[in-house]
Amino acid sequence: MDATILLHWAEFAARWLHVITAIAWIGSSFYFIALDLGLNRNIQGPADGEEWQVHGGGFYHIQKYMVAPAAMPEHLTWFKWESYATWLSGVALLALLYWVGAEMYLIDWRVMELSQAQAVAISAASLVVGWVAYDLLCKSKLGENPTLLMVLLFVILVVLAWGYTQVFSGRAALLHLGALTATIMTANVAMIIIPNQKIVVADLKAGRTPDPKYGKIAKLRSTHNNYLTLPVIFLMLSNHYPLAFASEWNWLIAGLVFLMGVTIRHFFNTMHARGGYRWWTWGATAAIFAVIVWLSVLPLAGEEAEGEARLSPGLERFVAHGDFPAVADLVYGNCASCHASEVMMPGLAAAPGGVVLDRDDLIVGQAQAIYLQAGASHAMPPGNFAFLTEEDRALIRRWYREAVGGAL
Repeated sequence: MDATILLHWAEFAARWLHVITAIAWIGSSFYFIALDLGLNRNIQGPADGEEWQVHGGGFYHIQKYMVAPAAMPEHLTWFKWESYATWLSGVALLALLYWVGAEMYLIDWRVMELSQAQAVAISAASLVVGWVAYDLLCKSKLGENPTLLMVLLFVILVVLAWGYTQVFSGRAALLHLGALTATIMTANVAMIIIPNQKIVVADLKAGRTPDPKYGKIAKLRSTHNNYLTLPVIFLMLSNHYPLAFASEWNWLIAGLVFLMGVTIRHFFNTMHARGGYRWWTWGATAAIFAVIVWLSVLPLAGEEAEGEARLSPGLERFVAHGDFPAVADLVYGNCASCHASEVMMPGLAAAPGGVVLDRDDLIVGQAQAIYLQAGASHAMPPGNFAFLTEEDRALIRRWYREAVGGAL
């Protein structure tokens, strides 16, 4: 079995794990936000609030202590591994897809001429530097003004979105903005929220009265995580929607996605807090989404210059292979009706997955995808409506395998 197929299944496994752990993390996060906001605080006693809930045929009586109870409980459940596992599986997927496959998915020489090592270094460094900068801002005096801090962070995220599009491919740019945001969220849990909770637990065990400042600090980071969750989900799914990542205004679309996250979460947060239904937030969300749709097709309204054909040196072996002219003819004849800069197939607004195959350099840039979709499997064309023969598929397999050094 060749290395490409093994890598493909490794990506599948990492993606599956990432989705499972993300569901667990987001589910527990949303539940505790709803629980905290919905607590009945008009009670007498040491608890800051309580709530009665019913689920699965049972009744649950929940109490919250703003700082901590008088004594350390014997059994204490921590919620942290959901976050850690989500980030670890996400980084594994990032490495398998965008670092190992940098020449095809991360680097776009029409944007910036980078070697694979340079691109991977920028990718990894941006996650670390982004967290450090965010953490310093939260620990500054701005942390005492949460609203101003949130506005400043939004502006920084928009600038970062633009910056990523000046370095990486559109697909990778939006994905990295999501990865950076997710890194901030997990680091909030690992570096701030959990350590602060452990300080409180240690004080309880030692018989000391915990300092409420640790809970206040953790609450700020938890609030940020609450509002960042929905934009991260959008950005992680954006690679399936070329009208989002392949638009000239993809960076602005990404910025508007963060605003949609705020409006949607505000509706549910106020609802959970029994503050009534803020229906205007749905109108605001719809308006922002309409602007996103408009931005995604804006370049189509005028004359759009065709991108310059640029090929990363690492991909030249695919063009140099003797079977490339025949493979290119197959792609032009069987794939380019859908996968073109100007799609002619009825019902398609853009090339599926943002994969455009109407130039030699674009075909080479998608060599691995062509091999997996039409050579190693029968996924493409859908239903084989283009009547690709087994000989055609064998040609694609031979071209790819020999170009990358033969089957392993």
